[in-house]
Order: sequence, then C-alpha cells, then structure tokens
Amino acid sequence: MRIISGKYKGKKIVAPKEIKARPTTDYGKESLFNILENRIELDGIQVLDLFGGTGNISYEFASRGASEVICVDKSIASYKFINTFAHQNNMPLKAIKSDVFKFLSKPLKKFPLIFADPPYQLKNILQLPSAILDNNWLEEDGLLIIEHGKDTDFSKEKLYRETRVYGHVCFSFFYQEI
Repeated sequence: MRIISGKYKGKKIVAPKEIKARPTTDYGKESLFNILENRIELDGIQVLDLFGGTGNISYEFASRGASEVICVDKSIASYKFINTFAHQNNMPLKAIKSDVFKFLSKPLKKFPLIFADPPYQLKNILQLPSAILDNNWLEEDGLLIIEHGKDTDFSKEKLYRETRVYGHVCFSFFYQEI
C-alpha cells in the first residue's frame, strides 16, 4: 500500500498483520480521488473516516491537504497504527477507538465529507446511511461516500445519488443538499 498523491505521495503504508482489514485498492482509491478532486476542494477540508482499518484513505486525505481527519475504528491495532503513522508523518489526523454505530449515536460535529468503508459483509451495512444522516453528521451540501461490495444496493436510501464500480470495489455517493 502507498499514498498515491499529494504531500506524502509514494509513502509506503506497512500495516501490522493484526489489522484484519481489506484496504481499498490503489485502482479504486485513485478513481475515487479523481472524482473527488473534480467535485470538491480537498485542501482545508475536514473529513470523518469510518471503519478506518489501516488508515489508507485517511492518509490520502491528509496528503491532499485536509485540515483535519477523524478516523474511527473499533480495533485497538488499527487505532494504535493510525495514530502512530499520523504522528510520525505529522499528519492532521486522529484515530478514535470506537464501534462506529455507537460513535454515530452521539454527534460530535458536522463534516463536509464523510467516507465509510465497512466490512463488505457487515450485517447492518444498509443502516449506515441513516445512522450518519439521521444523527446530523453531514453538513449542508456535504458528501457521504460508502465503499461496499457489489451485493449491496443503497439506491433506495435517503439522499442516494449514484454508485460507481471499479472492479470489485463500489462507491455509493449521498449528497446533503440545501
């Protein structure tokens, strides 16, 4: 794994084996960030990254100029690795060790961009958009992106706009419009 663009371009991410995560492929990550860079200004943005895993996506946001990235994962190994990697590279990133659904039940603040990469087989994956949107985590004109497998269909969910497919990786986009 590596950071593909920005300040930390080319930086290798060597996660410990204890992290049982499925990192977003470079192909999927590059495609996602091509879309984002044509839709929103990433420099100075605040991002909430749910199901952080190795921190792969969080590091990419930090590398591209995010002013703050909050990364949530329940794994102690993920929590420690993400915070250590961010500190060693002086990134504006903080990991929080928490179950994502418990974390979402107590709104902290609103974010203009929320990215979620839950395990593809998560039994309550379809509840994720409402857990975020109903608890007012997304700013007006904000963007929610959920990475998922081909077997998951978010098209009937509130604020759903589109799904992009890159190999086995799907990204569903939700827009909070004024």
